[in-house]
Amino acid sequence: MTVQDDLAEVDALVARARVAQAAYEAGGSQERYDRAAQAAGWAIMEPARNRALAEVAVQTTGLGNVPDKIIKNHRKTLGLMRDIARVKTYGVISDNAATGITEIARPIGVIGAVVPSTNPAATPANNIINALKCGNAIVLSPSPKGVPACEMLISYIHAEFDKIGEDRDLVQMVAGAGSKGKTQRLLEIADTIVVTGSQNNVKRAYTSGTPALAVGAGNVTVIVDETSNLQAAAEKITASKTFDNATSCSSENSLIVVDAVYDAFVAALAKTGGALVRDEAAIVAKLWPDGHLNRAVIAQDADKMLAALGMENDVPAGTQFLAVETRGIGPDHPLSGEKLSRVAALYRAADFADAVRIAADILAYQGAGHSVGLHSTDAARALTLGQAVPTCRVIVNQAHCFATGGAFNNGMPFSLSMGCGSWGGNSIDDNVHWKHFMQTTKIIREIPVNEPALEDIFATYWKVAGA
Repeated sequence: MTVQDDLAEVDALVARARVAQAAYEAGGSQERYDRAAQAAGWAIMEPARNRALAEVAVQTTGLGNVPDKIIKNHRKTLGLMRDIARVKTYGVISDNAATGITEIARPIGVIGAVVPSTNPAATPANNIINALKCGNAIVLSPSPKGVPACEMLISYIHAEFDKIGEDRDLVQMVAGAGSKGKTQRLLEIADTIVVTGSQNNVKRAYTSGTPALAVGAGNVTVIVDETSNLQAAAEKITASKTFDNATSCSSENSLIVVDAVYDAFVAALAKTGGALVRDEAAIVAKLWPDGHLNRAVIAQDADKMLAALGMENDVPAGTQFLAVETRGIGPDHPLSGEKLSRVAALYRAADFADAVRIAADILAYQGAGHSVGLHSTDAARALTLGQAVPTCRVIVNQAHCFATGGAFNNGMPFSLSMGCGSWGGNSIDDNVHWKHFMQTTKIIREIPVNEPALEDIFATYWKVAGA
């Protein structure tokens, strides 16, 4: 196909999506929007289909593992369905007599979504459900390796749509292996775009001229202080670091441990499968053999990761991930960045203040805005950390990758896409969720005059500075 054929293909997809969305909105109701969202949710959560999606994702991307992807597909979707269950996204959603303002929920139109190979089913399902819940159509542009999983997911959604008489054109994808040209065209002609994945795609989204919901890079740093429950911290960190072979942007990449409990924490980590490695140079040489992350290590099972790093005979049996001692931070010290593997950098801090400094330095290099973790029983320290480092989330005493994108034991919205605020070059600092897929029309009525006198506003200022 020629470039023009590629562009025409995307134009046709979006044109069909516009027709379907217009009819969906014109014939819309809360019941209809909810039913369509439920159809998409069940398409991925039905156990046999969930397993099939997990298997094809691992087989075609080579990333993660099947059991964890099944859990991710289930829990992320179930949590999202819980979040949106009683949310009003159709018609009048608020009517405030005091302000005289009535808000009417309105769809955005056609959502374009660029989705990554790390979560080729869970992420698009999340975007699709949110889009349908708010009255939109959606067109996906998956990464090349994520195409088979996306195709399978959409076929399942269309099968559910057929059961309820919904229009298949509400959910489509750019066919084939895709291209930068096709993705760029989608970015330019959709009504809003949602981009999760490479920072190159994020930059293209923000410069496309289309309103964008794009997210920042992850490079999660976690502090373990002297007040923490060390064994619980070790267990949570290990569970999080190893889940789906560290494909999540919320997987721990750096552990900063206060000196007073450093040795005790290393011992606790050993019990959970985290092996201490002191030869930083050997790991760096194998993890970045040509200046790029070793594909034989990225998001692989523990045995394959250890073999690729030549560590299978140098760590205890049952090792699940490596904690590599280091001090360096920055581009000349790649261990301080995101590793997408069962490898974490391990820093020793003199005290909590020093740990905060190290965390800030790491985020200044990579991962600003995303999230940090803290294992501590001193409640004040979470506030200290949240005011000192450039981050949108401080995850306290939790397994980080389970908590950041929403969990059943915290109040964050379920999502697979984390906005990172201005620190991460993003327009939002929240988890991408249903509110971002809807806009409102405001009816503004006249109310009694509410105009203050000058002294009501400036009296306290005049006392200090004079009138």
